Parts: sequence; structure tokens; C-alpha cells
Amino acid sequence: MTPVARKTVLVKVCGLTRRQDVDACLQLGVDLLGFIFHPSSPRNVDPAFPASIRDPGALKVGVFVKQSVDQVLRIMDQAGLDLAQLHGGQDLDFCRTVGPDRVIKVLWPERCADPEELRKEADRFGSVCSRLLLDAGLSGGGHGRPLDALRIGQMTPKTPWMLAGGLGPDNVAQAVSQLNPSAVDLNSGVESAPGAKDIDKLRAALEALRAR
Repeated sequence: MTPVARKTVLVKVCGLTRRQDVDACLQLGVDLLGFIFHPSSPRNVDPAFPASIRDPGALKVGVFVKQSVDQVLRIMDQAGLDLAQLHGGQDLDFCRTVGPDRVIKVLWPERCADPEELRKEADRFGSVCSRLLLDAGLSGGGHGRPLDALRIGQMTPKTPWMLAGGLGPDNVAQAVSQLNPSAVDLNSGVESAPGAKDIDKLRAALEALRAR
């Protein structure tokens, strides 16, 4: 499989459950591989799966919702993860304990009354994470719908931020052009079924980003 040409933003593909999808992501030049550790998710995996992917040439990210900080640290070690994406409303101390350089902190703009409140929340967590991630919904993740741009406003936080929420080949380039995130998080928008990536959709999304 021929890699897609250099992208203008980083790309994370989340909810990976199959080795063939991981291999396709790597061949296409995806930057971050996402693995979900949440038992109620159809994309939940055992730490042994990401642990089996050695020296991939991409960062491995674990998505955590309800685990304690000790559980997060243990799974990160077992799975050989580089980053922890925290979806459960974890506080500043939780992020500090995991390690600011290893945390992607999720924020939900729909919880905020206006973009100014969102900016304050971004500033509050900016010192305890390597990246922020803005997702649709009020909690959790995997809602499969895009964020309303009006909820975000002109996001210019000091910390790099990622955009998630229903992104796929038909809308990812427009979302990036409109909102200017440093990275995007693809999941349901490049799937044929929960946890099964559609490589044609993924390639099309990457091509759309390259062409913008």
C-alpha cells in the first residue's frame, strides 16, 4: 500500500481493534494509533493488543474513561503506550500524576456556555497536558457527529489541540480549514462497523487533508 503524501496536520486513528487496520494506518502514514480501554465500548481492547505492536513508527495512545490513576499507569506500562487520552473528566492532579508530557486532555465545548468559557478551561489544563482534544457531546466519546464550530469560536490556546467528532473523508478537510487544529482524531467516520476500519475511507480522508 502506497503511503499518502505528507499531511498538513497530524492524524490519529482511534478505536483500533484489528492488526490489519493498524498495519494499514502505518502504511498510510498515520501519526497516532488509538486504543480504547473502556469495557462498555464496542472498540474496547486488552492491553496485550497494543503491546504486541512494537516500534510502529507512530505514537500509541490509550483512551481512558473510568480508570483510577493507578490503573491508567499500569495499563500504559502493560500496553507500551506513549500517551493517555483522558475522557473521564479527570482533574489537574490526575493529569500531573500521569505526566503532563503524556496526557491528551479531552474537553467538551458543549459543556461550556460560550467560547470564552472554553478558552478558560483550555488555559486551566494547558500546563498539565501535551495536547488538548475537543470532542462532541457532553462526556465520553464516540458520538459520531461533528462539533458545532460556533461552540469553539477562534480557538488559539497555547497548548496544541486536536479535533474529534464525526470526522471522515467528506468533512475533515473543511473542518481543519475552518478551525485550524494541530491534529485530527478519526474513528467512526472511517469505519465499516464499530472497531473495523474502512481503509478506502481512511485513505480518502488523508487524501482530502493532503489536498486542502
